[in-house]
Amino acid sequence: MHALIALITAAESGAEESSKTAFYICGGLLAAWAVVLSLIGMSSQTFPATVAAKRGVIAITGLFVIAAMATAVITA
Repeated sequence: MHALIALITAAESGAEESSKTAFYICGGLLAAWAVVLSLIGMSSQTFPATVAAKRGVIAITGLFVIAAMATAVITA
């Protein structure tokens, strides 16, 4: 029991917790992007219509995923 109390006390007095705001923003953008893509994709049979548009969607999605993962690791 004393070890548990000592562990909790050490955790509370340890380094300050970093702000997770960046992760919340990047994760929220990724989630919103996924919803927008799904709505557009369900309403259009040829989305994205061109090869350039497909590459653009993939690039934007990749950037959002990388940003969310990076901010998750950085703010952990």
